[in-house]
Amino acid sequence: MRTQVAIIGAGPAGLMLGALLAQRGVASVIVEARSRDYIEHRIRAGVLEQGSVDAVHEVGAGARMREHGLVHDGTILRFAGASHRIDFRALTGKSVTVYSQHELVRDLVAHRVASGAPLLFEVSDVTIHGIDGATPTLRFRHAGADVTLACDAIAGCDGFHGVARAAIPAARRAVFERDYPYGWLGILADVAPSSRELIYAHHDRGFALLSMRSPRVSRLYLQCAADEDLAAWSDARIWDELAIRLAADGFALATGPITQRSITPMRSFVAEPMRFGRLALAGDAAHIVPPTGAKGLNLAIADVRLLAEALTALCQAGDERLLDAYSATCLRRVWKVERFSAWMTDLLHTSDAPGTASFRQRLQRAELDYVTSSPAAMTTLAENYVGLPLV
Repeated sequence: MRTQVAIIGAGPAGLMLGALLAQRGVASVIVEARSRDYIEHRIRAGVLEQGSVDAVHEVGAGARMREHGLVHDGTILRFAGASHRIDFRALTGKSVTVYSQHELVRDLVAHRVASGAPLLFEVSDVTIHGIDGATPTLRFRHAGADVTLACDAIAGCDGFHGVARAAIPAARRAVFERDYPYGWLGILADVAPSSRELIYAHHDRGFALLSMRSPRVSRLYLQCAADEDLAAWSDARIWDELAIRLAADGFALATGPITQRSITPMRSFVAEPMRFGRLALAGDAAHIVPPTGAKGLNLAIADVRLLAEALTALCQAGDERLLDAYSATCLRRVWKVERFSAWMTDLLHTSDAPGTASFRQRLQRAELDYVTSSPAAMTTLAENYVGLPLV
């Protein structure tokens, strides 16, 4: 087989990259280890920055998102039993859209399939070759056959556990990471959200988040131990704890059947560089953020917006200047987003036992009070949450 760009991974990064390249007249083949059914039902993030929304519409895959996405002009910070709204629209002129990642993946898969461009599911034994030259190849098994895919460049959009990052020589890779001592117990529940906008709650017993996936489905999270035993949390215990941590005057938490539950670990991770030779990394293959700032999906889309331009210049004009600049350009934004995500995480999560007081706890309260009372601080939070400029 021969194509211009080989894309490993059919998550949001790989699918968006394929769509952006097609729009620019660049051919690509996307290979994915999982089945179509698996990736279309894998529950992940659900908050899209304005730039991400614009990119989805740009490639012509935004019809369902326009119909079903929930546009939010602000968010609520809750602490000491009081609510404080951050008005994104007033502070930045922008908003965010709540739309489940698996629904976006479904839209992008349908868009790809309708175009007739190659999208190969359930591939195995993927290996990368020749990225230090001008004619790299991707080798894999698909439908019982060994395949060699020749190309001009390879995009590693295959997530944290994929093969792409490991293809960069170890001597040329640097890794920066931080593991957090807590995780999130997340649930999906068949109940209408108890708030029109997301609520980020700081409580002495731990952080809580009220989010949603639709007008009829709620997504909620509780801070828990990193090694929490999920089996120890009954439905009643989950709802009781959420009610305590989200409590505020005039607020009532609606409960309903819990359809999914999981534990999400918390970590920050960046691999540098994001490009070696004719291999470029995007999305979780290159960086992980804790979910507090709702940035993982958006970082992936930002990466491929830049990568699509670089690969178009390479494939259509033999111009490698944008590809040469790709890693440094991305990483400037990546590190700003890592900073924001770590700051939000440290601001809202607790590390002290309930009922105790510490210097750190008092600093958190002071920071929360400042963020919710200073127009400058609120603007900083809003600017980061709705999305920083691409470059």
